[in-house]
Amino acid sequence: MAGLTSSTIGRKYAMALSAMFLLIFLIMHLSVNLLSLGGENGPFNAASYFMGYNPLIQFVMQPILVIGVIFHFVMGFILEIRNRNARPVKYAVNGAAANSTWMSRNMIVSGAVILAFLGLHMYDFWLHEMTYKYIPGEGDANDLTRFWGELHGKFAELWRVIIYVVSFILLGLHLAHGFQSSFQSVGARHPKYTPVIKAIGTWYSILIPAGFILVAVFHYVTQ
Repeated sequence: MAGLTSSTIGRKYAMALSAMFLLIFLIMHLSVNLLSLGGENGPFNAASYFMGYNPLIQFVMQPILVIGVIFHFVMGFILEIRNRNARPVKYAVNGAAANSTWMSRNMIVSGAVILAFLGLHMYDFWLHEMTYKYIPGEGDANDLTRFWGELHGKFAELWRVIIYVVSFILLGLHLAHGFQSSFQSVGARHPKYTPVIKAIGTWYSILIPAGFILVAVFHYVTQ
């Protein structure tokens, strides 16, 4: 039993660290995307070119990011399944709604939807970029002006905008629970600091998704 407990604690700790890594990535990703609000001649093209062609980012940070995303979701599903199997009495009997939020009880649901959204997002942008850069005849990979137009064009269709908006709302709900939970898992619990962490987590879970939604809606209404 001690070994199992230690293993579970280790999984939660690793899960929390991967979550913190992804929280930082979301800030960086949103920062670059917000530059697209500056228009076709704004700084978005230069920032995107740097992110897409800097060797350190492409061959070090990008693989780490992919591994981090896969690890976070796989570990999340494993922990949720183990937790559910370990409950001798189901939540419904114990009045789960009175003791926890809907999102805390359904992180696996929001995680699965977000994972599906990531598949669409990778298809829209990452796969296109890899094709453009590494398949001959697809275009001039050194064209500094193409990034804004590609992003702008992706949001010309309302159905895609709706999918992005709904996905980011679910991301916000996921973050609302996950932000504070990740800090608790690494031992950041204190009467003095916990309310601060909770407040930061609340604002983070609102502002980050709202920023991504702003980008999607901006490009749709400015077609």
